[in-house]
Amino acid sequence: MSYPVVKGASYILVHAKDMVINNGTTQTTERILNPDSEYLKKLPNHLRDFEEVINYMPNQVYIGNMTPEELGEHPQPWYNKPLEDASRFGKYGEIMPEDEFIGLMKIVDTFDLVKLTKEFTEKVKAKLESHPIMKDRDDLISRLKTGEDLTDIEKLVKEQGAEGIYFDGEMVGCVKRAHDVDENLKAHVLFENIACKASGVLAGLNLIAKNNINPDDVEYIIECSEEACGDMNQRGGGNFAKSIAEMVGFKNTTGSDTRGFCAAPTHALIIASSLVQAGTFKNVVVISGGSTAKLGMNGKNHVENDMPILEDVIGGFAVLVSENDGVNPVLRTDLVGRHTVGTGSSPQAVMTSLVTAPLEKGNLKITDVDKYSVEMQNPDITKPAGAGDVPNANYKMIGALGVMRKDLERSQMLDFIKKHGMVGWAPTQGHIPSGVPYLGFAREDILEGRINNAMIIGKGSLFLGRMTNLFDGVSIIVEKNSGKTEEEKVISEEEIKALIAEAMRDFASHLLQD
Repeated sequence: MSYPVVKGASYILVHAKDMVINNGTTQTTERILNPDSEYLKKLPNHLRDFEEVINYMPNQVYIGNMTPEELGEHPQPWYNKPLEDASRFGKYGEIMPEDEFIGLMKIVDTFDLVKLTKEFTEKVKAKLESHPIMKDRDDLISRLKTGEDLTDIEKLVKEQGAEGIYFDGEMVGCVKRAHDVDENLKAHVLFENIACKASGVLAGLNLIAKNNINPDDVEYIIECSEEACGDMNQRGGGNFAKSIAEMVGFKNTTGSDTRGFCAAPTHALIIASSLVQAGTFKNVVVISGGSTAKLGMNGKNHVENDMPILEDVIGGFAVLVSENDGVNPVLRTDLVGRHTVGTGSSPQAVMTSLVTAPLEKGNLKITDVDKYSVEMQNPDITKPAGAGDVPNANYKMIGALGVMRKDLERSQMLDFIKKHGMVGWAPTQGHIPSGVPYLGFAREDILEGRINNAMIIGKGSLFLGRMTNLFDGVSIIVEKNSGKTEEEKVISEEEIKALIAEAMRDFASHLLQD
């Protein structure tokens, strides 16, 4: 069996300080229910500037400038241990400042819904023209026109239901509504969707640039965020995938959206792998933008603990899955874990279905997997909110299963967690931390011989949609390439005899004809 490979990955963050205040649901809800709350008054003093976001160690891990192992050597918490002179550009991607991202939102806007002031447009256009990736994309930069008068934008916000766009506390633009009565096309929803699209585009551009990929080779794209676009007749009809592909420059690509809450990226990875292995497509991109709604989601807890608001970045990623090249790590489509309808929701049942079930297929022990990438949420964010250290909790459960299976001794649990686990570093953007943040590192670690394999685990809570109380999750193993692009076909003795007999019959028939 010729397995598909992970041929490249990219990871991006967008600093979104003003969007925390104006677009994060914790803040927008608080403004409606308790507009004079102490939280809203204190919030601006807890927001980080761009340099602080760059120098935050977990963010540097996300874009590839630090490894998870290096982060783990530093005691927690990390927010009060900034780096010095860290770079906004990393091995896997970048951290984009908010003003540039607002400009990118305008660039990817196809229906002229984003309006920016003349002054802001002029400044941000100059910045994007010097961006290492954007500067060579005249087709994108040229979409930034001259801009609008501020008075016209203010009128759209006050009188026509537009959503304001702010930078450094000042209104610099707006997103217009696209329909007078359709709730699905109101400005707030469109703001979220355009931000998701723009961050997905940024991830796609970095995937091409960081991995020397020819965009013309990509044939299919799967978008796996948690947003939904459509109108009143089809609220989640899509299609983020093709809208992102259009702007990135995947001109030979078609695609679709896959949804599954936090588990969606791993679902999409398995789907992409299956499409490539089946020969349907040679190159499939799994891609996702981020969520403005989740900005500052745990902000109240952070302010209460006199911390900075750490959920001030929008996340995005992209992964290229390609046919086997004999070099890059393979995705073992025969070793897939899945939480089924009948699995149950207990932690043990969930982890058994996602971890031990696929290992049993491959006759593997829990200790045979070098690294497990679970919900890689940053504990700096989750601990103050009362959610604890999420990755560590997952590793304890995996280790406990190993003890139950006699793959390791109880006394080896801590060593197992240290060796096979990692500290979390990803922002709490729902789907963003779920399994995939390690995929770029896994590819590199396998190629350089530091590990032989890793398991990518995605889990999701479906009750949020009020359609089912079922849990969800899938997993897949990534491992070192054997170097063989096709398995050698072994011909049995019976097949050889059959071939000889067929040849003799053909020969005899020719003799009779003569």
